[in-house]
Amino acid sequence: MALSVFDLFKVGVGPSSSHTVGPMHAAYIFRQHLETQQQLSSVNKLKIQLFGSLSSTGIGHGTDKATILGLMGFEPETIDTQQTENLLKTALEQKNLKLSTEHQISFDYAQDVIFIDEPLAYHPNAITLTAYDTQGQTVYENTYYSVGGGFIVDESQTHQGNVVDDTTEIPYPFRTAKQLLALCKQHNLSVSQLMLENEKSWRGEAEIRSKIMHIWQVMQTCIQNGLHNEGILPGGLNVKRRAKKIHQQLIQKKNSNLIDTTFTAMEWVNLFALAVNEENAAGGRVVTAPTNGAAGIIPAVLYYYVTFSQDLSEDKIVRFFLSAAAVGILCKLQASISGAEVGCQGEVGSACSMASAGLAEILDGTPAQVEHAAEIGLEHNLGLTCDPVGGLVQIPCIERNAIAAVKAINAAQMALHDDGEHFISLDKVIQTMKETGKDMSEKYKETSKGGLAVNAIEC
Repeated sequence: MALSVFDLFKVGVGPSSSHTVGPMHAAYIFRQHLETQQQLSSVNKLKIQLFGSLSSTGIGHGTDKATILGLMGFEPETIDTQQTENLLKTALEQKNLKLSTEHQISFDYAQDVIFIDEPLAYHPNAITLTAYDTQGQTVYENTYYSVGGGFIVDESQTHQGNVVDDTTEIPYPFRTAKQLLALCKQHNLSVSQLMLENEKSWRGEAEIRSKIMHIWQVMQTCIQNGLHNEGILPGGLNVKRRAKKIHQQLIQKKNSNLIDTTFTAMEWVNLFALAVNEENAAGGRVVTAPTNGAAGIIPAVLYYYVTFSQDLSEDKIVRFFLSAAAVGILCKLQASISGAEVGCQGEVGSACSMASAGLAEILDGTPAQVEHAAEIGLEHNLGLTCDPVGGLVQIPCIERNAIAAVKAINAAQMALHDDGEHFISLDKVIQTMKETGKDMSEKYKETSKGGLAVNAIEC
């Protein structure tokens, strides 16, 4: 089984990779199947069933709207959020769904979108889509599982696990950090060099670099948008966007002593993460890294490095992403990056671990030091629950990204002070994350039925 760096980093829209990007992609695939089989014109009615976590927090994450947009032919990577908002509003008000330029059907949201809190057995994030003809007969039906980070598994693929099998032969296959380190040592490669050779199994080096730099450009644009936009985030919690105000304060700040100086760097990292996650919460363009809920950590750490080191080299940026992706692959294959499956440790924890590895790599850490950095980053997020207030990716998610970004930098620095030898391996920490997720109550796994989501509400 092989995973690409571009499986971990995908351009999409907020607020959630598993609850927004995944369902939109699933609905798009469903529509494409109907079109490919020349069945689209025979569809007279559509039914959307959202199960488990997609039901519990689906409205807050815009799962229902994302699914409808996917059925209308929109994809997460290319969707124009400004345009589609009006299209969606019109469709819901007129109770008509445009499946193509030639074919539209009646669609009643109150009847055709069904929320079922009981999860299906395979995964907490499940969506069943059914198309009917004029006689009420089923034209096509499929169930899709949004397994984190925008990854989709349909009913026919569930025997493969949470990753659809890619049979591409790569030169250096690995499923564990132990295997990764052994391959690096055997072939005298850094983590990023090994990942680059694997990536060449899918595309040429020039395309790899170009695609990574495109990902980085989208991240930078997201940060800049977050620094300039202001107002109240949607959803009803009346959470104010803070990034613009903090940015203005930091620009004007004059450091008077050593404490101020050292704190300032941390404040900038916080700011970059806040900017990304406020954009995500507002439904803006973001990159899954590896999820939307944790989208601010990796760009904040890299933006911090680029800003304060003034090192703009493409090579460093490419190496950062390749090494970060290696750790993301390990988390994905050995455990999960889905908050609905293992809690926020799988999202923010994985992202923190990935950012730690990426930073250690471009600060010329050895493969052992990179693995150690990733281990520290993940270890100190174990047990982190996913209990978003109001089912929205706002509280505690936005601030949590900022805290984890600083933690990632600290993890990398600590690892670089050592020789790579350490007591607990990254593999053991990933395994612990998986087991902790299994033991964690459902109410702490993106259902908004416990923790802050409950205690923050005043009755």
